[in-house]
Amino acid sequence: MSDPTDDSTTQVAQFERSLDELEQLVARMEHGDLSLDESLHSFERGIALYRSCQGALEQAELRVQQLLDPEAIGSARPFDPETP
Repeated sequence: MSDPTDDSTTQVAQFERSLDELEQLVARMEHGDLSLDESLHSFERGIALYRSCQGALEQAELRVQQLLDPEAIGSARPFDPETP
C-alpha cells in the first residue's frame, strides 16, 4: 500500500517543476529571440504546463476544503479574498 504523504510530496514536486518550467518558457518568449516555430512550440508547452498547474491547484483546494469540513463538501465555495 502506498503512503499518502509520498503521493502528496510527488504531486507538490511535480507542480513545482511544472511551474518552474513554465516561468522559464515565459522568460524565453518575452526575450523575443525565438523563431516562429520555437515560439509556437513553447506556447503549446506553456499551455500544457498551465493546465497541469491549474489542475493541481484545484485538487489542492478541494483537499483543503475536505480537511476543513469533510461533512459539508457540497456547500464549499471558492475562496474570494474580497468577501469578508
